[in-house]
Amino acid sequence: MAEETERTFTKKQNTLEIANQISKILQEIRFGSVEIIIHENRVVQIERKEKIRLDAK
Repeated sequence: MAEETERTFTKKQNTLEIANQISKILQEIRFGSVEIIIHENRVVQIERKEKIRLDAK
């Protein structure tokens, strides 16, 4: 039972860490995209592609 509780806590902790990372990226990026790579029901990679737009004036 303790092992199951530990796994649940770790899973929730990882989910919170992932959500925090995505939130941070979304707050910092102005133009671009965020891609979340999932493998076997787990987030394995977060890609941030940022565009820098130059004023054409």
